[in-house]
Amino acid sequence: MNLRDVLTDIHALEEELLAFERKYGIRSETFYAAYASGEEPEDETWLLDFGEWASVYRTWLARQAQYRNEVQRLQRNIPSLAGLIRVAA
Repeated sequence: MNLRDVLTDIHALEEELLAFERKYGIRSETFYAAYASGEEPEDETWLLDFGEWASVYRTWLARQAQYRNEVQRLQRNIPSLAGLIRVAA
């Protein structure tokens, strides 16, 4: 994936995360910390949402890392912001 593709993916994932955050009233990082520590949903109807939310959040974290790594790689050859913007365009 190139830088633009990774960024597009991050934005799509963030839209999904925002939908869950609005539905349940908590930030994804708060949800994921509890979910990862084994906390079970109180309501059975939340079970599928929680699994999907956790999956989207993990993918978002991976894409964030991928974005940072790609920017660092590009900055070795293109040290300016304008250069990064031109490459990503």
